Amino acid sequence: MKLYLGLVHHPIKNKLGELVTTSVTNLDIHDISRSCRTFGVKKYFIVTPFVAQRELVDSILGHWEQDKANAYNPDRQDALSIARAVDSIETAIAEITKMEGQAPMIAVTGANFDSFDGDVSQLTKKIEGSNMPCFLLFGTGWGLHPIALEKADFKLSPIISKNSDGYNHLSVRSAVAIYLDRMFGS
Repeated sequence: MKLYLGLVHHPIKNKLGELVTTSVTNLDIHDISRSCRTFGVKKYFIVTPFVAQRELVDSILGHWEQDKANAYNPDRQDALSIARAVDSIETAIAEITKMEGQAPMIAVTGANFDSFDGDVSQLTKKIEGSNMPCFLLFGTGWGLHPIALEKADFKLSPIISKNSDGYNHLSVRSAVAIYLDRMFGS
């Protein structure tokens, strides 16, 4: 399965449903890269329109490419080698299309959608049946804005705990790891 992952910082909703851009965090760069590398994701795109935030991502990624940092923790550099900051979802889609020779199927995640197309097993069957690459998008803040959802070919059902009392607000790092384990785990 040819899976690409995007952590979207724009277009995102705030708690009022308004269009906003969220901040990139160091933990998301490192932890999601490690999950992506562990489960065989081909490329991890960090999507932000802000030049300063993309430069921050590039600086963090570049640090681990330096000889001293790489010698200290080569596994970190290996994991981060698949991460890349881009200015938009469209830029990432264009890069995937260039690498794969075809546009990817766009799958989105979120706990607040009005409707869902299915769970991870149904998405996996759809990807394998179409032999298309898949670009799986995760939102930050209060989730992907409707502008991003318009691009979706598949809306994944949310992660729900059998023990939940209605609370459902995982960190994006946790959600990525859970979805990837459900797609590629044993």
